[in-house]
Amino acid sequence: MSAEEDYQHMARALRLAQRGLYTADPNPRVGCVLVNRGAVVGEGFHARTGEGHAEVIALQAAAAQAKGATAYITLEPCCHHGHTPPCTEALIAAGIVRAVIAMRDPNPQVSGQGVAVLQTHGIDVVEGVMAEQAAALNPGFISRMQHNRPWVRIKSAISLDGRTAMASGESQWISGETARHDVQLLRARSGAVFTGIGTALADDPGLNVRLSAEQLGIEGEVRQPLRVVIDADLKLSPEAKLLQLPGESIIFTVAHDDAQHTDKMESLQQAGAAVITAGDEQACIDLPLALRLLAERGVNELQVEAGSRLVGSLFSAGLVDELVIYLAPHLMGDAAQGLVHIPAIDSMSKRVPLRWRDVRKIGDDLKIVAIPEQ
Repeated sequence: MSAEEDYQHMARALRLAQRGLYTADPNPRVGCVLVNRGAVVGEGFHARTGEGHAEVIALQAAAAQAKGATAYITLEPCCHHGHTPPCTEALIAAGIVRAVIAMRDPNPQVSGQGVAVLQTHGIDVVEGVMAEQAAALNPGFISRMQHNRPWVRIKSAISLDGRTAMASGESQWISGETARHDVQLLRARSGAVFTGIGTALADDPGLNVRLSAEQLGIEGEVRQPLRVVIDADLKLSPEAKLLQLPGESIIFTVAHDDAQHTDKMESLQQAGAAVITAGDEQACIDLPLALRLLAERGVNELQVEAGSRLVGSLFSAGLVDELVIYLAPHLMGDAAQGLVHIPAIDSMSKRVPLRWRDVRKIGDDLKIVAIPEQ
């Protein structure tokens, strides 16, 4: 195979992996293409946890034609027993002679070992073809494996003068319908949606995905993200909308000794929420700890839809990976609330540097994606 053909087939494997964007979580999104004598003989992608991996599905489609084929895989094949047997065993048994892998698996149980197993059995392995594109499909899985926390995406709609809500807390609707639809797509790919008690009380949000399977272009049930509220004093009502919807909710609080706090905790637990202590009364919520606990629950991408103080705390703690802003063409005035509250910034030298990743028009608004400078 020429380098051009390798890129062509890997590009197809990446498009297949994309089909697991809203369903594969907490597993990575992976695609596989099998090519024998220049012809594609099998394709597959990983759809849901517990179902077949991309390689196995492609091998089933190829059947006997897999013998002597090249496998194009967006992520290093697994070599350990999980919900399914190792994909390396399936590739070897099928008679694959060459494997082109976009990137190594960041999971320490696999990283480099899957490649080594294939090579030990005489399979020629080529790595790094379209690695950057493969990594872009799985930022959360990579972050969870390498840093033991989810990929944190701040989402906010703001006016042209940088305001996210009126002084009263009113914020519906700053952005247009097209932007709000795009937010639903971001929620659908996220493992959890994260907010603070201020936003929860002001807006009573559902924090759920309101798009159908047909609108998402998927088969089967729509996966609802975990709904997470930072609520040190347990002010959230057991009647809150987010506790009445299908799916799981977590409330992070701090340790209190008083009986009233215990009563509130029990009331929220009876409403179906998991109430987790992550900090003490003096130190407030330990955000790094909260993110580690979410990672332990398999949360890859965490979408933050919160007010300026929680957003500022995440920035101050160095826990923000991506900022997605929907900029609306109107002004809301000086009294309205701002995007981020970082009180320690008192000089230009202390600014938080960001780098543009994407800017595009979406409906009547601009969608701006920025990432913190390393």
